[in-house]
Amino acid sequence: MKTKYPNIKIMISLGGWTWSRWFAKAVATDALRKQLVASCIDVYLKGNLPLDAGSNSGGNGVAAGVFDGIDIDWEFPGGGGQPYNSVDPNDKQNYTLLLAEFRKQLDAYGAQNGKRYLLAVAIGVGGDKIANTDPGQYSKSLDWINAMTYDYHGGWETNGPTDFQSNLYSDPDSPNMKSAPDNTYYSDKAIRSLLNADVPSSKIVLGIPLYGRGWTGVTAGPKGDSLYQKATKEAPGKYESGIQDYKILKGSADTVYEHPVTKQSWKYDGSTWWSYDSATTIRVKNNYVKELNLRGNFAWELDGDGPNAELLNVMREINK
Repeated sequence: MKTKYPNIKIMISLGGWTWSRWFAKAVATDALRKQLVASCIDVYLKGNLPLDAGSNSGGNGVAAGVFDGIDIDWEFPGGGGQPYNSVDPNDKQNYTLLLAEFRKQLDAYGAQNGKRYLLAVAIGVGGDKIANTDPGQYSKSLDWINAMTYDYHGGWETNGPTDFQSNLYSDPDSPNMKSAPDNTYYSDKAIRSLLNADVPSSKIVLGIPLYGRGWTGVTAGPKGDSLYQKATKEAPGKYESGIQDYKILKGSADTVYEHPVTKQSWKYDGSTWWSYDSATTIRVKNNYVKELNLRGNFAWELDGDGPNAELLNVMREINK
């Protein structure tokens, strides 16, 4: 791929929703942070893989040149992720120090071979998540921040109310806007919180979900659109309950709604309700990115898109 497309940049992402268990312990001291960063550079950038004699694979330098940088997806400093994750009262400070150590060692290694290596993070964007970090400080070490502006509401809230999972703006009619931290879970609030914390707009990337989140057992409600109504459980999904790829949602016969305030799409078939990003939604977000001079947008995840990269091509319109 890199031979065919020499300008492509490939990064290794470490952590995620299910693999963030040991971050807090692994970065608790200066010595541990130095050890972790050095190990990542050794394996992912220098390409020194453990040798597997049985399959005759691995060895020093065999994976060199694959990755152009490292992305840290710690979900989340200070807690709020999986219940088994380690949490340390110094996570806020240690997160900043970890990224500074990555920047220091990446620059030192890059100076040896005349290359600048990239460093990015993926972050949770609720007010509670942002408050557990120091964006104005940690952003100094980064090339950009992937703001995960999605998963605000979904089937884990078993009985609802139905609400948007990636809305750009808030709706005062939403029952989730009545109390904190739920009233901070919308994209404009997240982006402006980062900007107000002195994160440069050129380092902020807006997230676009290529999937929907939903419930079933939802009544139509007084307006007939099922918005902000109770549910009985997560909607059945093809791969996982409560989640459905855009490529599947787009072909369903449900009624489509576009909310004029939140700028989010949803579908309802009389029982099952899905919140998702449509081409209409994404074009509004493209304009938002340009208006605030943000770095751009990103999507999670590629295999949820429609045929021929349908939504990714809409995201590309941001460059016009």
